[in-house]
Amino acid sequence: MNKIFARIFLFFGLLTTSLSYAGDQCTGKFPNLISDVCWSCAFPIKMFGSMSLFSNGAEDFPSGPKKPLCWCGNQLKVGVPISFWEFDLMTDVTATPGCFPLLGGVRVNVGANRDAYGMTTDISIGDLKRQTKESFRQVNLYINPAMYVIGAILDDTCLDNRGIDIPWVSFADPTHNDDELAGLLTPYAFPFGSLLAIGAISADAVSASLGFPRQEIFWGAGSYGSMYPLTGNNTAHQSNEQSARLQTTRVLAKTHAIGMQKAAFGDDGMCSYYPQIIMDKRQYKFQRLHPKPQTQKIKNRCCDPIGRSTILVESNTELPINGWRDFSYAIFRKRDCCSGVSSW
Repeated sequence: MNKIFARIFLFFGLLTTSLSYAGDQCTGKFPNLISDVCWSCAFPIKMFGSMSLFSNGAEDFPSGPKKPLCWCGNQLKVGVPISFWEFDLMTDVTATPGCFPLLGGVRVNVGANRDAYGMTTDISIGDLKRQTKESFRQVNLYINPAMYVIGAILDDTCLDNRGIDIPWVSFADPTHNDDELAGLLTPYAFPFGSLLAIGAISADAVSASLGFPRQEIFWGAGSYGSMYPLTGNNTAHQSNEQSARLQTTRVLAKTHAIGMQKAAFGDDGMCSYYPQIIMDKRQYKFQRLHPKPQTQKIKNRCCDPIGRSTILVESNTELPINGWRDFSYAIFRKRDCCSGVSSW
């Protein structure tokens, strides 16, 4: 009888522990570059300004010169314009600080307080007690120059040749969980907290659903919500997928704002990367890698521009089956480049 009671107490003790520390879990896996990455997101590939070599129905927006030849004085290079979408970045969005799902679920003990852990809460607004949700997540940014490593494009100077790295982690950023402190990085965003500016985000969401977002509405992230403040706080949580994509968007916007991330498209990107303090949202497309790789094509597409509704892609991702709502994304960046045919 004593053994039976002991087993009962042990069972409930283990159950209580698993419930109490669900947010401490860290799971994941290394991405398989063959089966997990949707390489059609790199399309369309264009040359000579307008000639489309590979399209496969992939989405694009007009950028770069229309001339068949180009010249780079800083590299002493004559070439032809080439345009494609380069896979060179990835993100983790997790509720556990120090968790790296894309590294197989490795967790580093960072000594974080409980307020650094991710959460999703229900809140009431006004006298009508209208229910909504808010959430908080941590984010890791990776550099993964996969296309350079496998030699996907003939001219290596048109590819990101940096080494694999983790240049930014949110748990080491004091502005990530402080809206007011983060506002100091983007003081130009303060005027866009009005109802009129917030309402304009709906137009951005419609534009992203039909094609690409509107850059003139830079303070919005389409159906993801508001771009600012650039923190892990989401005051309009709709789903784990929506929140994860919003956090990925904000991290890219933050690294642009501090000068760490640069643009590589358009006439200015033909010969070199250039700083872009206010991020142009059109230059990025996301493809989910974890917990369920987004490889099934919808309308001949398996990646989405910033701000597009997540309703069609978030099936079977809402349940915390992968630990505590851990999500990972491959990021394709628009690249316009002068591919050299002669150099001296």
